[in-house]
Amino acid sequence: MEQALPYTGKEYDVIVVGAGHAGSEAALAAARMGNKTLLMTINLDMVAFMPCNPSVGGPAKGIVVRELDALGGQMGRNIDKTYVQMRMLNTGKGPAVRALRAQADKHAYHAEMKHTIENEPNLTLRQGMVDDLIVEDGVCKGVITSTGAHYAAKSVVLTVGTAARGKIIIGELQYESGPNNSQAAMKLTKNLADLGFEIERFKTGTPPRVDGTTIDYSQTEEQPGDEAPNHFSFTTPDSQYLLLKDQLSCWLTYTNESTHKIIRENLDRAPMFSGTIEGVGPRYCPSIEDKIVRFADKPRHQLFLEPEGRKTEEWYVQGLSTSMPEEVQQKILHSIKGLENAELMRPGYAIEYDIVSPYQLKPTLETKLIKNLYTAGQTNGTSGYEEAAGQGMIAGINAGLRALDRGQFTLKRSDAYIGVMIDDLVTKGTTEPYRLLTSRAEYRLILRHDNADLRLTEMGHELGLIDETRFAAFENKQAAVKAELKRLDTIRIKPNDEIDAFLVARGEKPLKDSLLASEFLRRPQVNYADVLKFIAAPAEPLDRQVIEQIEITIKYAGYIKKAEARVERLKKMEAKKIPDRLDYDDIDSLATEARQKLKKIQPETIAQATRISGVNPADIAILSVYIQRGRIAKI
Repeated sequence: MEQALPYTGKEYDVIVVGAGHAGSEAALAAARMGNKTLLMTINLDMVAFMPCNPSVGGPAKGIVVRELDALGGQMGRNIDKTYVQMRMLNTGKGPAVRALRAQADKHAYHAEMKHTIENEPNLTLRQGMVDDLIVEDGVCKGVITSTGAHYAAKSVVLTVGTAARGKIIIGELQYESGPNNSQAAMKLTKNLADLGFEIERFKTGTPPRVDGTTIDYSQTEEQPGDEAPNHFSFTTPDSQYLLLKDQLSCWLTYTNESTHKIIRENLDRAPMFSGTIEGVGPRYCPSIEDKIVRFADKPRHQLFLEPEGRKTEEWYVQGLSTSMPEEVQQKILHSIKGLENAELMRPGYAIEYDIVSPYQLKPTLETKLIKNLYTAGQTNGTSGYEEAAGQGMIAGINAGLRALDRGQFTLKRSDAYIGVMIDDLVTKGTTEPYRLLTSRAEYRLILRHDNADLRLTEMGHELGLIDETRFAAFENKQAAVKAELKRLDTIRIKPNDEIDAFLVARGEKPLKDSLLASEFLRRPQVNYADVLKFIAAPAEPLDRQVIEQIEITIKYAGYIKKAEARVERLKKMEAKKIPDRLDYDDIDSLATEARQKLKKIQPETIAQATRISGVNPADIAILSVYIQRGRIAKI
């Protein structure tokens, strides 16, 4: 009997495997650039799902969402439509660390993203599990599903997330599963290992969910949303902030000594300490049992009770991530103020999964081993929806560009937090689930929440992801900022009784001489609205985002100038390219560790080489001279 030929599906320009936050952004980006795109997911009900915390944004992460939006991504637009609470964090600090955070209606967010994908021209959404890649002569040419179907493509993006050989662990219980008890992808990473990729095992976790009707909120502290309008997308008008009247509060409570005692008495049953868990967990989001052991001197730990949506009574106990047995989780919950009678709806769990060691990637997120194959999200060892979406956007853009036979796109560390993250991953790798932090960005004063559009919208427009209407609005905003800055630099404010009384009331010294309006605004206790009390307003009222840019530009001018000077120095180093396939063994003077690291990472520029751990300034000097001499010899 003849063997049946494999079913061959349609051919595509780009195939994206996995429809979490990385896959959704990757597929939308590729399709919006004009590529016929296929988005494959194990379960259509898990598209852009939030299996962990029901929120978007926060320190550094919120800026990534703004950057995504500035490039033409979707996450910001969809969370603006589906949030239940919005808050600006770090408002008492400088603009470099301010970030927006939204509590999401996780079910509405999933539905909105699925609807967006289903209605995107050039994009096909299909349920199916990819088991193998089609690779010929070192080039990825498509995928094979568990049903045996073959789909050909010019480029492929893998965003498999925690489904990759996923295993859920709750106390002594273990079983194969993706997040939220979805199906696990058990074969794909074996295929990657067979192709020569280095695969590692990571772990993350999630806390129990409780029935909100059984929480005693009178024993907790209310955490309401902001009254002032805020949104992630630059396209969302303030008028859409009507949901403000119907925001849902979060509630703050704490663990206590009784909680800690229960945990300590059951550590022998904790998979974290019994040896059951093999994967490496996240340092910046540890389980509650790990916190109790590592921070034994702390009498309590914060817990935030967060609603999972408007049409559900499930509440997420942020800060109580655990893989303890279910009955122990019950005892822990009932030891906490406000949760004494809380009903457990879903137990917390740990999940182990496979990742592709990210040093095997180029800054474009294309793999070094297989051409036309890109990876993004937790597949690359990161944690968080925002980090995943940021990578997905870049991988989707580059997969799309490759299909269109156009040059690749990268973001530098001075361009965006997304650039910082990707450079960290491909240059330094990661030994634990990577989380983006403001402290990782050396240029954070210019990588702010407020100016993401000024940094990236032009790039998005050139890529074909920002339409002409939006780009015109962006140019108008730029022009308004520039015009008002120029105007404030030409108007002088003269001393008088009214101004002196105002300054004294603000704790400032009275004016001795006249000064420019821009200099007056530079004073710490003076804002733009104050300046307009003493000079004529501009002919056209200014948008609040324009006013924000004017204030920051003037008040932080000196600091921004210094940061920009450092960026210019970096650009010179980034311009010093390292030839492809440079044989580091030919450079005799390199230190052994430096040679090993350079061979492993294969940096593309001298600037990237300087950021590799184990490569010191002397090695960089030797490498620079070697390359320069090589160029001279060729001439």
